[in-house]
Amino acid sequence: MTATRPRKRPAASDRRAATESFYRDLVWNLQNGLLAVTRDGRIAVMNEVAYRTFGLQPTPDDIGRHFSDVLRDIPDVARIVAGGFEMSHLPNRAELRLKRTGKVIGYTVSQVKDPQGHVTGVTLFFKDLTRVEQLEERERLRDRLAALGEMAAAIAHEVKNPLAGIEVMAGLLKRQLSDNEDAQSILKDIIKEAKMANSIVIEVLDFVRPIRLQVEPVALPDVVRDAITTADSQVPRRGIKLSVDVPESLPPIEGDKHQLRQLFANLLANAFEALGGEGSVRISATQRAVEEDVGAPAEGKSVAMLEIEVVDNGPGIPPDLIDRVFSPFFTTKPQGTGLGLAIVRKIVDAHDGRIDVTVGPDTGTRFVVTVPVNGNYKLFG
Repeated sequence: MTATRPRKRPAASDRRAATESFYRDLVWNLQNGLLAVTRDGRIAVMNEVAYRTFGLQPTPDDIGRHFSDVLRDIPDVARIVAGGFEMSHLPNRAELRLKRTGKVIGYTVSQVKDPQGHVTGVTLFFKDLTRVEQLEERERLRDRLAALGEMAAAIAHEVKNPLAGIEVMAGLLKRQLSDNEDAQSILKDIIKEAKMANSIVIEVLDFVRPIRLQVEPVALPDVVRDAITTADSQVPRRGIKLSVDVPESLPPIEGDKHQLRQLFANLLANAFEALGGEGSVRISATQRAVEEDVGAPAEGKSVAMLEIEVVDNGPGIPPDLIDRVFSPFFTTKPQGTGLGLAIVRKIVDAHDGRIDVTVGPDTGTRFVVTVPVNGNYKLFG
């Protein structure tokens, strides 16, 4: 009978190295952020989520550097870490909005103590709550819009019928007084104003009515072509040069083609109106992967997004008005209702996307709509 040679046990140094490697990988791959600092203020641990949330790039010499040096552009976090050594009651489940990145984190601070109870370090353990915050804000907005919608819809219905009556009666009088030039001019103005008021009522109803998406695979190039035709019928382009770069190879969006057409038609009509018959407009689209962005289904995962830009070289939007362009009933146009961009924002939100607006360094306005190829659709109104 052949004797079995006993298996050689790994050396203690090899086991220690393997254990250290395992813990490094464990910390680095945590789904939450972790920052640990020793008593002398030097960083002992800082994982990948922490770097990403803070908007920092990892460098090989970060471990061992003083935290105030590494976090010099994030003083709000540096203050929390510094206070962790002195406070007797450490914050648990506190929240902080980072000034550098605008992200919201929920964090816990703990002290590291040796067997004798001496503080040897501080750990900051946190989770990116930005997505949660956005969803909560969207729910609050939806509740406010629902209450506003019920009131506005009731008022709009009550106003719509009298307006129709005024328009019909003015039309009858206009035909009966065809030989009276003064009466014709006055009645023409009455009919014009009634039509304008009626169009405002219709827009209000469109805005307050809940969006119920009819979701299906939608080819973006087809939506853009239809939107261009719709926008051109609303605000004729005349001398405006329109360039379109929306590849046919883009994946279809799981969305509502009618709502998406209205979205881009409103943006294009706004651009055409701003240019007044002269200038250029460009609409383009690209596909990209977004991580932990608006529309991302879960933290730490990437989602396929389509990014659509509508850019014009018109007079642009005054910087102090940028934050108000999506507010209902805000407008700089003499006869505008201020609901076009508010409806655009509502459609984008219903598709679980985002919309941003910037002004060029000289002139022009750039709208960027980002929607997921596959989104979490919802009733929004």
